[in-house]
Amino acid sequence: MASTFLYIRGLRAAEHTVFCVQEGQKNYWHPQFSTKVPFSSGQQVKRSLLDAVTAELGTTIAPVTFNYVISEKNGKKELGMGEPWSPCDPTYPDQLLGGWMKAASGEITVKRRSPLSVSALRPLHPLLGTLSKENLTFDRSDNPERHPVRVRDSQGNQYTDVEIVEFLKAHNRPLSRRTWIPDQTRSSGLFVYDVAIDLRTLFCVSLNQHEPELHPDIIEKLRSDNWKESRNVFGKCLICPKERREEIINALAYGLFNWRITSNQSRTFSLMETLAVVISDNANKVAATIRAKLSEESSQPRAIPVIDDTVGTDLFVALPCEGYISGVSGSANALEQAEEKLRSLLMSHDYEKAMAAESKS
Repeated sequence: MASTFLYIRGLRAAEHTVFCVQEGQKNYWHPQFSTKVPFSSGQQVKRSLLDAVTAELGTTIAPVTFNYVISEKNGKKELGMGEPWSPCDPTYPDQLLGGWMKAASGEITVKRRSPLSVSALRPLHPLLGTLSKENLTFDRSDNPERHPVRVRDSQGNQYTDVEIVEFLKAHNRPLSRRTWIPDQTRSSGLFVYDVAIDLRTLFCVSLNQHEPELHPDIIEKLRSDNWKESRNVFGKCLICPKERREEIINALAYGLFNWRITSNQSRTFSLMETLAVVISDNANKVAATIRAKLSEESSQPRAIPVIDDTVGTDLFVALPCEGYISGVSGSANALEQAEEKLRSLLMSHDYEKAMAAESKS
């Protein structure tokens, strides 16, 4: 029986960059090797991946409604945020691939589990990823007349230029046009991400109305858009039309290997080039193909990255990998070959007949 899951692992190099900018670079403590490990959450990787898919399709992500509630507390009106609503409509590619949940007051909750399980982007081994810190400045001191200064007292009254000069002389201090930005954390190293694709639900949505994935009006919309009714191991479902499936498969094969972190990296851009990717229907073989091992030649723990082409997986090694891992031979079109392989695997799966056969067995 053919496997209903595909597993992908990608290996990337990151140089002095940041994956998250809200509160600095995310990291966690690894107890075995007593080190901080930088990472990007699976949610961020998934969003970046879906951005790449929709960009390849020439469309945008589904519109989301942000709900706010104005309430009154102790005589004061306060603005509070409610749950964002997605359209819960699989005709949007990011919804079909990414899933949804909507729990509106007075309505039954609808939710779809994503057919893509996406891991965090984390070091291939805890010792193959590092964190570094630096202090930055926002500096406009080279042309002080170009950049005005405003000084106010604690009541909000603004000082005049004469008052400012008198204050500086009295307190013997300068007035800088330079702002320090301390403790900026950056990450470097060899990073991996893993994706599991559930072929059983990749292009189908359940018609179960006891724990529904779809509102009745969306079901009617899908039927009018030529979504076919069938059955899978989970029960009755609607299947995405073949022409649309092929479009999404082409974009998904591209996005899985060419996504980029879509947070702000204006000061710390890194190509984060893909070094190697592996595809298999066996998760253990994926982990064995791109892995690390501990060196016994040093008194201190040291990890060595390994690319193993004897495991029995579809392995694709890009040219930049030769600069990081000894003994490998890269190819200039490795990623294009990986896309074509994944595209072939997804295209060859008979979604209609395979689902009907599974429900009978």
